[in-house]
Amino acid sequence: MYFHHVYPAAVPVLKQRRSRLQHALLGTPAVVSAGAPPSRNYPANLYEFRATSHFLYLVGIPLVDAVLVLADGRAELFVPPMAPDDPLWHGEQPGLDEIQAVTGVDRVRVLPELPAHVATLGPAGRLPLVAAAQRTPADEQLIEAILALRLCHDDFAVHELRRAAAVTVRAHAAGHQAARSGASVASVRAAMEQPILEADFTTAYSSIVTVRGEVLHNFARSGCCQAGELLLADVGAESDSGWASDVTRTWPVSGQLSPSQRAMYELVLAAQKAAIATVRPGIRYRDVHRTACRVLAAGLRDEGLLTGEVDSLVERGAHALFFPHGVGHLLGLDVHDMEDFGDRAGYAPGRSRSSQFGLCYLRLDRDLAPGMAVTIEPGLYFVPAILNSEALTAPFRDVLRRDALPRFADVRGIRIEDDVLVTASGHEVLTAAIPKEVADIHR
Repeated sequence: MYFHHVYPAAVPVLKQRRSRLQHALLGTPAVVSAGAPPSRNYPANLYEFRATSHFLYLVGIPLVDAVLVLADGRAELFVPPMAPDDPLWHGEQPGLDEIQAVTGVDRVRVLPELPAHVATLGPAGRLPLVAAAQRTPADEQLIEAILALRLCHDDFAVHELRRAAAVTVRAHAAGHQAARSGASVASVRAAMEQPILEADFTTAYSSIVTVRGEVLHNFARSGCCQAGELLLADVGAESDSGWASDVTRTWPVSGQLSPSQRAMYELVLAAQKAAIATVRPGIRYRDVHRTACRVLAAGLRDEGLLTGEVDSLVERGAHALFFPHGVGHLLGLDVHDMEDFGDRAGYAPGRSRSSQFGLCYLRLDRDLAPGMAVTIEPGLYFVPAILNSEALTAPFRDVLRRDALPRFADVRGIRIEDDVLVTASGHEVLTAAIPKEVADIHR
């Protein structure tokens, strides 16, 4: 049990979140656990602890093995009792009164008292989730209440998202500077993560820094940057209170894009700008995705990679041969916010995933509302596993121009991603300070 960073101003916010949740639960109790760090190999060698996001949202600080109980209009926190040797290994630990002061709960008790207390409550919703077959109506009610609460961020959450974005700006500036011919991919990653660690933040996810940008989740970091290659860097900071940023940039290692690289880069950038421009309250996120798809399809046609009418290409999914993923996702305490709830987080009631290749990977299909934070991250990829697949390409034999593919052999993969907040009147790009214009990424 330990404190990380504590913000006194957060206490009223935490109280309000807990009160709103209890109001939504209509008297049903809730039990929310912080979790514990898993061991790397032997029991005493633990990964760094990161509390569950729902616990952080309601309590504000990471407390190992702690459990929050909301019932009868009260918030009680149960924490492990201090072991006699805790001061030796972990330093002086906060007392129960201290924890109560920084979290604003009604009472802090020791964890051994939890079972007897929970036994008096009756059916309660629990997080983290149990297996779907074991969930009770109370669990389902808690999921829906948490979703409604966390989908649109309060002012304090937006403040934290901005803090995460500001550190991510510094990380990408360092990466752009380090991405030079002869530099190891690992050294670029190290340069990007240094400003994050210096801020006493951590990465919000495993950094993707690669010259093989066509591999969407490429965590391999071996090899060197060579002249003529593109380096794709998908790196985001997580604030000391757990809030995430998620940004991708693609840079020419040699400092200048080749003509083919520039054509594809400018196309991705145009698609991203067009998609961002549509972000406002009331718009369906699937339409944001389709905006990017139309721009990409038109550009692929203009470059001779596809033929046909743009709307038809998009309707058929031909563009997904080069843009096989969704345009983004929710962002918050989780980099893919609340995806522990599966598609219930990203898909509004009555909506479900398409079975069409490409569109089936869209993570979000809700109408946007003020306070939502999303990523906008179109890309273009020349993926051998797709372009050489008879099953995937057969439906598009009439529109795919294979003879044009060799012209883009030096592209591999390009993605441009920003974090966007939906505001009452439109949107705010939280990561706008990270350069992405061609003139700015050239050296």
